[in-house]
Amino acid sequence: MSDTALNLDKTSQFFAQLHLAISNQSLQKLVLSKYQGAEALKQVQVRPVLIKQQRLLSFTYKYQTNDITKNLSVDAAIAEVTAVLGNTFFAVHLFTTTSETQLTISKKGKCLYQHKLLVKATAQPIVLEKQAMHNREKKRYLSLQQPYLQALGVTDAEHKLIPAMSRKWKQINKFIEIFSVAIQEAGLAQYKDLHIADFGSGKAYLTFAMHDYVSNNLLATAQITGVELRQSLVDLCNSTAESLHLSGLKFEQGDVKHFQAKGINVMIALHACDVATDYALHMGIATGAEVIMCSPCCHKQIRPQIKLPQVLAPMLQHGIHLGQEAEMITDSLRALLLDAHGYQTKVFEFISLEHTSKNKMILATKRKQVKDPSKTLAQIAAIKQFYGIEQHCLEQLLAEQAISV
Repeated sequence: MSDTALNLDKTSQFFAQLHLAISNQSLQKLVLSKYQGAEALKQVQVRPVLIKQQRLLSFTYKYQTNDITKNLSVDAAIAEVTAVLGNTFFAVHLFTTTSETQLTISKKGKCLYQHKLLVKATAQPIVLEKQAMHNREKKRYLSLQQPYLQALGVTDAEHKLIPAMSRKWKQINKFIEIFSVAIQEAGLAQYKDLHIADFGSGKAYLTFAMHDYVSNNLLATAQITGVELRQSLVDLCNSTAESLHLSGLKFEQGDVKHFQAKGINVMIALHACDVATDYALHMGIATGAEVIMCSPCCHKQIRPQIKLPQVLAPMLQHGIHLGQEAEMITDSLRALLLDAHGYQTKVFEFISLEHTSKNKMILATKRKQVKDPSKTLAQIAAIKQFYGIEQHCLEQLLAEQAISV
């Protein structure tokens, strides 16, 4: 069989899986990537939606600074994917409830096709699925009956979870579980008022969920501010909050570097890129937040500074290893700096959000008792000396704050 025939066969297999996922309603998400075109477009995400009882596919075109969404019929959607695949997009990843399928097209035009099942077939799939659903529901911190979930496209008109949003629903609940424990450990559950700031709130799934949890599970009155750079999302979220009469929930346009915050109890910044994480951590420390939750990504500042110790040079000569080492150093120093400034800090794995594969979280809760920071500061200095690091953004921001005070 010729290369052309093989490529056509692999492409046909992929589209067969796509047709099957749409017809049996198992489609969760389709991601088009490896864009090669004239626009500042990173990827396209496709999800099934139900609008006025009509099943459509929603295309979200993710640009550098904004997202554009359009809804297409099934036939039009498949035609769109067919038109761009191999022309402007050279990779596609299909997620269903039971499998993942990938098709990648190389520079020479060769196709790589991969298909893997996520679950094994059982003799009683329906019964087992119901039992699994039942077990999962016992651990939920939120209810699917809340109107904001329908407004955000998580549930349908009957408050049933939209299949394509099952991963998002799991992520939301896992975040609220971590948030709930942090609130308890920091002693905030006894507060009458809670001020929470969520930087880079996006479409605000988590921001609305925090408002829901605080309002319905704690005695506190929630004052929650979502801060987002994209004005279109700020307007959308404010409109949603106002239409649902959710008092104490608002959204503002801005970024973590320039937003002026005071009296925040909980500071959240998930996937703040590179040193934006340091600015977020600094803001949390400066405002005296009892809880700081950050999920860092895009570690760029430390990597070019690293001077390889001779014993590690053979390992870190590979770019991927050096990148992982730089990430570990960056976040370790962040955790130690938080420790030195009065916080009990944990670094652990979190469920990754849809727009990034990063799944690390830095969770810091303010200690009740003062701790001598000299040992921790000495550890920071030793790490920097070992790797030849001259500057760490968070350390610099904290130093500038000390000088200004």
